[in-house]
Amino acid sequence: MSFLSTLFGAPSAKRSRTAALVALSGPGRALWSSPEPRRFHAEALARNPVAARAVARIAQAVAEIPFQFTVDGAEASAHPAALLIEQPNEAQGRVALTELLVTHLLLTGNAFVEAVALDGRLRELHVLRPDRMRLVPGAGGRPAAWDYEVEGRTVRFAQDGGEGPPPVLHLTLPHPFDDHFGLAPLQAAAAAIDIHNAATQWTKALLDNAARPSGALVYSGGDGTLSEDQYERLKAELEQGFSGSRNAGRPLLLEGGLDWKALSLSPRDMDFMEAKHGAAREIALAFGVPPIVLGIPGDATYANYQEANRAFCRDTALPLARRVMGGLIGWLAPGEGLAATPDEDAIGALHAERESLWRRVERAPFLTEGEKREAVGYAREKPEI
Repeated sequence: MSFLSTLFGAPSAKRSRTAALVALSGPGRALWSSPEPRRFHAEALARNPVAARAVARIAQAVAEIPFQFTVDGAEASAHPAALLIEQPNEAQGRVALTELLVTHLLLTGNAFVEAVALDGRLRELHVLRPDRMRLVPGAGGRPAAWDYEVEGRTVRFAQDGGEGPPPVLHLTLPHPFDDHFGLAPLQAAAAAIDIHNAATQWTKALLDNAARPSGALVYSGGDGTLSEDQYERLKAELEQGFSGSRNAGRPLLLEGGLDWKALSLSPRDMDFMEAKHGAAREIALAFGVPPIVLGIPGDATYANYQEANRAFCRDTALPLARRVMGGLIGWLAPGEGLAATPDEDAIGALHAERESLWRRVERAPFLTEGEKREAVGYAREKPEI
C-alpha cells in the first residue's frame, strides 16, 4: 500500500487521485485580483469609462442571446430546468440574471447562484455576491460548503448530503494556477486601467489650469527677487483670478517687471496622451472587445463596425454564453440529456453569416429535413403546435 493510500484511505468511489492533495493545499478563502477588491472594482467601473463600457457591453450581449432547449434532439422548452432558467425568480428574468452573472465573472472570475427549493422542488434562482463567499474545503478536493458572510452574519450552504443539485453553483473562468477560483479579465487589465485613470487625472489637472500645460512668471525688476508679501499676493491672484477652466482665456495683467513665459505641449506630453489611447485599447483587448466597438480611436484592425461586431459576438459573447448556460444546465438537470443551443438567427450581428449558412444547407440535397434543421441549430424534429 502506498503512502498516499495510507494517508487518505482507499476511495469509496471513483475520483481523481490528486483530489485529496488539492483539498489540503486550499487556503480556505477566495483569492481576488486586488487586496481590496471592492475599492479596485469601484475604481475600474466608476472611474474608468472604457472598462465600465466593456463590462456592460459583454454582459448585455451575452444576456440577450436566446437559447433553444432540446432533449435527445427533440424540443424541450417546457423542461422544468428550462422554465426555471427563463424565469429564475419574481424579480428577475433570464436576461437580468445572466447579465449579473457575467458581470461578476468579468470582475472577479467567479459567479455564484443559489437554488431555492420548496417541498423538494426547485422554485427560484438567485445570484450571490462573490465578495461575500468563503470556501470551506472538503476532504475530496471539492468545496464541502460555502459561507455567505454579510456584516458579521454567516449562512452556510453545504454542498453534499441532500437530494437534488447542490444549493450553490460556482461558475468560474479558467485559471491555470488556482484549483478553485477563476481568473478575471479585470485583473489582466489592471495596469492599463491605472495608466488610463492617471492620464485622465493629468488631463483634468491641465483643464484646471486654464488648459495651459505650464508657464512661468519672470520678475526682472529691482534685484530680480520678490518680497515675501509680493510673492504671496501674486500667487493668490493667479490662483483666484486666472486658474481653473472658468477663467480660461482671461487676459493676464502684469505689473512692471513681470513677464509671462508660456510653455507649449512638449513631445513628451503628446506621447502621454497617446499612452492613454494605447491603454484604452489594452483594456478592450483584455476583455475581448474590439476597440472599434467601444468607439476607441486609432484601431484599424477591422474593416468596419459590422465586421468587428460580428467578431465580438462570435469570439467573446457566444463562448461566454455557452459557458454560463452549460454550467446552469449541468447543475439543474444532470444526466437528463438536456442541451441548450444559442439561437444564432436571433443575433443581429450574425445575420449575414447565418444567411450564407442557410443557403449552403438548402443546396445540400443529400441531407434530410431533420439533418438540415440540426445543421442550422434547431431541433431535429419540429415541435408540435
